[in-house]
Amino acid sequence: MALRPTLITFDIFGTILDWRTGLEEACRAASRPLHGADFDRVVDAQAKLEKDDFRDYATITCSSLVDVLGLHPDKAAEIGANVGCWPLYPDAGVLRPLMGIAPCAAMTNSDHRHGEDVQAQLGFRLDAWLCAQEVRVYKPDPEFWREMGRLRGIEPGPGWWHVSAYADYDLQVANDLGLTTVLVQRPHARPGSASHVVADLAALLHLLS
Repeated sequence: MALRPTLITFDIFGTILDWRTGLEEACRAASRPLHGADFDRVVDAQAKLEKDDFRDYATITCSSLVDVLGLHPDKAAEIGANVGCWPLYPDAGVLRPLMGIAPCAAMTNSDHRHGEDVQAQLGFRLDAWLCAQEVRVYKPDPEFWREMGRLRGIEPGPGWWHVSAYADYDLQVANDLGLTTVLVQRPHARPGSASHVVADLAALLHLLS
């Protein structure tokens, strides 16, 4: 069995919530279906916007959809407000038994409202939920991890596990801080170096059982 963690933190959009399916469905409903590399172009545009003066994630989403896809600002704003209602991955419920192994917390580039929407979909609350709107920075800024450490009273180290489908947003910084990292192989994952690679959250639960 792997070293038992003292804290497990999770990226949400793309790791717990099916970011791509949600965006595809929302854009289709707005009469602008995604084509080809559109999803990655939107994600990359958001990453650039997140490096500017802080704006909430609903606004970041809106701006990216207007700039990249040419959506009408009203439609883009509606999508940005409701991203927390996008579908969860089928294995998202595995978070509940994982909470029996170690405290589980969200570290998410989103707004407080989105976190409430995601947890309503889950049907339970995680042990902690830290969003960019509270920290006033976006991952991969290391301040996000420092704030979670302060919140949970834990220093970065191998007992703190961080789980994500994104090496560029999450795992590279977590590795640099000395955390145990877990790459989840979602269909649109951005792979990179990680302590463990799992197919899904059920495989993570098996790893820790």
